[in-house]
Amino acid sequence: MDRAMTRAKHTVAVPVAGGDLTVGVWDADASGAPTIVAIHGVTSSHLAWELLAEALPGVRVVAPDLRGRGRSNTLEGPAGMAAHAEDLAAMFRALGLESALVVAHSMGAFVGVTLAARHPDLVSRLVLVDGGLPLGAPAGLTPDELVAAILGPTAARLDLRFGDVEDYLDFWRGHPAFVDDWSPQLEEYLAYDLVPAEQGTMRPATSYATTVEDTIDMNTTTTIADSLAALQRPTMLITVPRGLQNEEPGLYAEPHLGAVLADNPAIAHERWDGLNHYTVVMSATGAQRLAGVVQQQLALV
Repeated sequence: MDRAMTRAKHTVAVPVAGGDLTVGVWDADASGAPTIVAIHGVTSSHLAWELLAEALPGVRVVAPDLRGRGRSNTLEGPAGMAAHAEDLAAMFRALGLESALVVAHSMGAFVGVTLAARHPDLVSRLVLVDGGLPLGAPAGLTPDELVAAILGPTAARLDLRFGDVEDYLDFWRGHPAFVDDWSPQLEEYLAYDLVPAEQGTMRPATSYATTVEDTIDMNTTTTIADSLAALQRPTMLITVPRGLQNEEPGLYAEPHLGAVLADNPAIAHERWDGLNHYTVVMSATGAQRLAGVVQQQLALV
């Protein structure tokens, strides 16, 4: 398979609690180019941002593999939104980053809100993409039931084993979210997701235990409510009408969306039709539109 990426990228290892955080960096050619920090979703990796990086050639893009995901999947110690936020604060320090525009998708948006509340000096502005505000998950569920209710097959695949990369790509080819948006960049992202498993098989890199831990924290504790109450940075929320399986409604259905926006009146909101939870970031259409928002936000920094 030919390498899909067209913009130069390198990775760096950042020491954090329990090991090293892997961070992808797309450098810009021009000196003094602005930097954004991009935070991926719950079972994702830094390569979720490849299309956005390609759409922003004049912007340096710094994107970590969150602990328990990608090549940060061997980090020891607890997860949760505060742990991710502290990992990112360590990344800012290690890379010499000052205050930056943070663009965050799905669970990463909850991490972004927590980072901005705990370290407001590191975040100039915040763009939340289909995440970051309470999801309205059903009450009274066990941890496994909660993960299944929110993530469904996205989490179920973490227990599966695959013979090789092509086997994994075939598994994804029929996914309803990508029927019209399969791309070389998506193949690169999916190939990166695999790590060796038992008996010569391969498995998704994301830790199911970490996924459960994070899902519990962002849905059943006060972490997000407290972070939103402390949020002081200009924030924009983008939501889409379709979810992880391209189904309607998406993660923010009415009237729940109206209620959480009413509870957070300082957060600007845009609803982008024609996209689902994945393609809002991992399709050419979604990435180009998001790139326009990033440029607008950078002009305000």
